[in-house]
Amino acid sequence: MLATIIISALAMTAIVAVRYLITSGAFAWATGKVRPGQYAGLQPQIRSEIFWSLTSAAIYGIPAGIVAWGWNNLGWTLIYTSWSDYPLWYLPLSVLAYLIAHDTWFYWTHRWMHRPGPFKLAHAVHHASRPPTAWAAMSFHPIEAITGAVVIPALVFLIPIHVAMLGAVLAIMTLMGVTNHMGWEMFPKWLVHSKFGNWVITASHHNQHHERYTCNYGLYFRLWDHLCGTDRGISAP
Repeated sequence: MLATIIISALAMTAIVAVRYLITSGAFAWATGKVRPGQYAGLQPQIRSEIFWSLTSAAIYGIPAGIVAWGWNNLGWTLIYTSWSDYPLWYLPLSVLAYLIAHDTWFYWTHRWMHRPGPFKLAHAVHHASRPPTAWAAMSFHPIEAITGAVVIPALVFLIPIHVAMLGAVLAIMTLMGVTNHMGWEMFPKWLVHSKFGNWVITASHHNQHHERYTCNYGLYFRLWDHLCGTDRGISAP
């Protein structure tokens, strides 16, 4: 049993690492095409981002692998595979529930990470990405990576979700993590400055966090930043 758990954890680590390399690599390549010179002179920083991100991949992969093993072998979790188990309207609702829960956890742990002790011990690794690049999305100290790695594995025990919708959550998490750290805004101004853009985080919003440190703590949404008075608007990366 232990051997199969280890294999599952290693497989999930590999999946997370490859997903990171492909997604960040694709957007880094696109940055070079669309914004030549955007990452000029940042090669040492990028190497550090890749190192810390691959370290984080192992930390994310271990609990994910254990949960996946339990789901396959023991029926753990509330992940379901039949489209008829819950009404179809629940599918997008479950995705939204996961994103809101993850965003809430991230906002408050992120604010905690900005206290002097945790920042110096761990979060400073992520803020060494200045300006951030497409490779920085998972550039975390192991302590910070642990705080992020437990969220989705915990939620699958609390909120029922179809396996395809869980895939959608992971895809959104990956894409937003990368695009919010590219150092430039890929979305059109009309969207960023719209009512929708006032509630969703893009690079224009997250860049402010990397520049000013004491604002814009959210992951997907600006809800908690608005409620807690930590939203400082957007920049023009």
